[in-house]
Amino acid sequence: MTKQALLLLLAVLGLQACKNERANAPANANGAQEQSAAGQKKNIVFFGNSLTAAYQLSPEQGFPALIQQKIDARGLPYACVNAGVSGETTMDGVNRIGWILQQRVDVFVLELGANDALRGLPLKETKKNLQTIMDRVKSVNPQCKILLAGMQAPPNLGPEYTITFKELFPNLAAKNRATLIPFLLEGVAADPKLNLEDGIHPNADGHKIVAENVWKVLSPLLTQ
Repeated sequence: MTKQALLLLLAVLGLQACKNERANAPANANGAQEQSAAGQKKNIVFFGNSLTAAYQLSPEQGFPALIQQKIDARGLPYACVNAGVSGETTMDGVNRIGWILQQRVDVFVLELGANDALRGLPLKETKKNLQTIMDRVKSVNPQCKILLAGMQAPPNLGPEYTITFKELFPNLAAKNRATLIPFLLEGVAADPKLNLEDGIHPNADGHKIVAENVWKVLSPLLTQ
């Protein structure tokens, strides 16, 4: 076979291969899309501070990861997204929420406010910021279910501040028809055995209890 004939044969074979590839591509692409759609999970975004971020622990020890284990064990089609940032205030949350909303959000767990209280920030601003975050979530994802994690302020800020802060969360939940987690740290706060040395952040055992506090409220929403 001459060199010219060989080149012609290779060109013909290459052209036929391209035709076959183009013919198979739509079917393969459609199959992949169908598989992706069938296996697509809904997102549960945990938007919070160091409590959500599992401060000084591995991510697997934090309550969002523990909730993912519960979800997987029950075969529910949800994926937990840990969007916790240590030290974040509600104003920081307002500044960050737009970036988080670039992804699909089906369930939104809002856990902010504790750092506002630790810094003694004005509660009118805390309330305004939490409302702004929920408004932004609903504007982008109208069908999103929102859970608001209740918190409590340290008593050294005075009874008026402490009571107003505690009531802020159920009031906001009622106003926005959000689901309230009455007190995120129920059964954990002030217990040295369940917190790190700082007495503020839950340890691994503490996060297990926090996960139960959240799951008690979250699980009915996932099975509706």
